[in-house]
Amino acid sequence: MTYANEKLTEEKVFKDPVHRYVHVRDKVIWDLIGTAEFQRLRRIKQLGTTYLTFHGAEHSRFSHSLGVYEIIRRIIDDVFDGRPEWNSEERLLCLCSALLHDLGHGPFSHSFEKVFHLDHENFTQLIIREDTEVNRVLRKVGQHFPKQVAEVIAKTYENKLVVGLISSQIDADRMDYLQRDAYYTGVSYGHFDMERILRVMRPREDQVVIKQSGMHAVEDYIMSRYQMYWQVYFHPVTRSAEVILTKILHRAMHLYKENYSFKSPPVHFYSLFENKLALADYLKLDEGVILYYFQAWQEEEDAILRDLCQRFLNRNLFKYVEFNPSNDEMTKLIELTKLFNEAGIDPEYYLVVDSSSDLPYDFYRPGEEEERLPIQLLMANEQIHELSRESAIVEAISGKRRTDHKLYFPQDLLEDRSSNPNIKKKITELLYTKVKS
Repeated sequence: MTYANEKLTEEKVFKDPVHRYVHVRDKVIWDLIGTAEFQRLRRIKQLGTTYLTFHGAEHSRFSHSLGVYEIIRRIIDDVFDGRPEWNSEERLLCLCSALLHDLGHGPFSHSFEKVFHLDHENFTQLIIREDTEVNRVLRKVGQHFPKQVAEVIAKTYENKLVVGLISSQIDADRMDYLQRDAYYTGVSYGHFDMERILRVMRPREDQVVIKQSGMHAVEDYIMSRYQMYWQVYFHPVTRSAEVILTKILHRAMHLYKENYSFKSPPVHFYSLFENKLALADYLKLDEGVILYYFQAWQEEEDAILRDLCQRFLNRNLFKYVEFNPSNDEMTKLIELTKLFNEAGIDPEYYLVVDSSSDLPYDFYRPGEEEERLPIQLLMANEQIHELSRESAIVEAISGKRRTDHKLYFPQDLLEDRSSNPNIKKKITELLYTKVKS
């Protein structure tokens, strides 16, 4: 028996609050789970700073990755197996790609990427293709197997059905994180009938289609996603924590470049700050490392770095007001920036506009940035119809991008009138004055 087909002598299971059990029979999958690079995901939170808003959101990229693998395994083994449109030789590639799809996430994920201009998908591909424990396991399957897995992650693999299972508008990744994040945050928005959706999925040459009878379950899924984004992922308190996190990293990088003498030198950040980040350095970074520095930097001489770290660790977050980037509001922001400087509060770190934007569902718009393949329904007569043609609910939100802007600031510093009281009073009045539209 080849390594690719080798089974464990006894099935391994992970008890899971979302899927009840995650089942592993393939030796390759079990070996991948045991690699250092995959175990690192235990030390990366799935929801970044969201635990400062929803205290239960402590779950990891590790558990999410297992969940995505389990959904793919069920689709392939329980729904697609034996169907003429499905090539069973793609099974192991799908399972490995599902398991490893988030392998390259850094600490605090998207906030971290934004500061250092990184892309976790690029790092996922590097981990898979370079000399790592994961690569060595994949190469035992076949010399070109790591390349194929990396191509699925990059969405360039020739079989678009395989890509769509892991990355599309209705994929295993989203189906797991919506339910998992809802469970751990304690909200009801992310729940939908996944069992029904899996039962009505059908493989086609270039993508998964959904039987018409499952349309209402898909509507529920899309609305769940919409609600999760605005009630959880874009929660303004979570974004406040992200603003402070990013400003800590910006400040540390600025001080490093100014040859500031750190009491706790950021040795793990040197290659990041110098834009010479090697994969080995990246893999040493996890949230334990980041929080160690934040803890240590509370004792730094630099007042801004010290204050921001204390705020993050002790949850003394910035307050916010609505912000509309119109001409009048921008004029107000310019005036606020001037007043912050006069009050001795650095606006670079303490007056921040943060924006969130989401497109809940879109149909195919050729040539546009971030093209999205639509969800297709398999009608009773075997014809294929795009979802929004049949669903009035989905049609109502298709192509409609919602954007939200907030202006973040330290309320406590403005309330401290021991210095510059008149200026701070003026700032507070201006912040809470609504600009006439």
